[in-house]
Amino acid sequence: MTALIRKIQNKTKATHHYYTLNNHLKDRYENFLLKFLPRQHAEYRYQRMFKKKLDLTAPVTFSEKLIWLNLFWKHPLKTECGDKYTMRLYVEKLGYGHVLPRLIGVYEHASEIDFGTLPQKFVLKCTHGCGFNIICTSKDTLNVEKAKQQLDAWLKIDYSKSAGELHYASMKPRIICEEFLDDLDGKQPTDFKVFCFNGKANCVFVATDRDPHGHTDKYDFYDFNWNKLPYYKSSLNAGRDYAKPASFDEIIEVAEMLSKPFPFVRMDFYNIRGKAILGEMTFTPSGCMSNDFTDLAQQTFGSLLVLPKPV
Repeated sequence: MTALIRKIQNKTKATHHYYTLNNHLKDRYENFLLKFLPRQHAEYRYQRMFKKKLDLTAPVTFSEKLIWLNLFWKHPLKTECGDKYTMRLYVEKLGYGHVLPRLIGVYEHASEIDFGTLPQKFVLKCTHGCGFNIICTSKDTLNVEKAKQQLDAWLKIDYSKSAGELHYASMKPRIICEEFLDDLDGKQPTDFKVFCFNGKANCVFVATDRDPHGHTDKYDFYDFNWNKLPYYKSSLNAGRDYAKPASFDEIIEVAEMLSKPFPFVRMDFYNIRGKAILGEMTFTPSGCMSNDFTDLAQQTFGSLLVLPKPV
């Protein structure tokens, strides 16, 4: 019996090593495609995620069309508005600077930040990628050296090569400091993400239950009459209703005005004490590929997204 157990254990170890090596080789292959062959990388990743071939010749679903835009629609305005600093200049130029969070500082290196002059609460963002945020709720407990090290590490990342979202390639890495936004109860605010197609707002994606790092656990889609839409996996829904934001009309108005030049953009807002505040403009949500959308969402958004000529 002991010999049999050892034999099974050895076989299990060998199988584990095989899959570890196999996954390692897959990761290296995917990284090679990501850096040098973006179309082939998209096809490879799509096949792995959706278990079917990516159709870029006649794309139909939302994910297929987002990937097409990522690969073939390289309009400079998409880069400008995807950059969290130059987006602010675009918004101000169109006369909507009042919906932006207050800008405290702009820096090229973390060493330029004078933390002593910053308020007790603030947000630091690297402008050339996604998720490069430090949310400080109390400067007294912030590890400044660790924050600087993290920011400098983020500044070195070419997000177009790490995530395959090509409009990030020509962005200048910077750090911005913005005011800390919170609800009346002191918690991080709920996100109201407006899906816009050719300058027309279609629905609102509500993201709630954010942790101190800004990660969100629960999501729901709403139409403009504030009825829930079955566009996201039920396991990720909040399981409760949220009130329509007081600034809803302003959110939709601003979203449509700013999104006019784009086949698709997600306009990410907060409702802060009844006022609309724009967080960012998102062109490649979930890296263009999310299997959390329902089939109905893939088909509905796919039909709304009219592809332009390649640029």
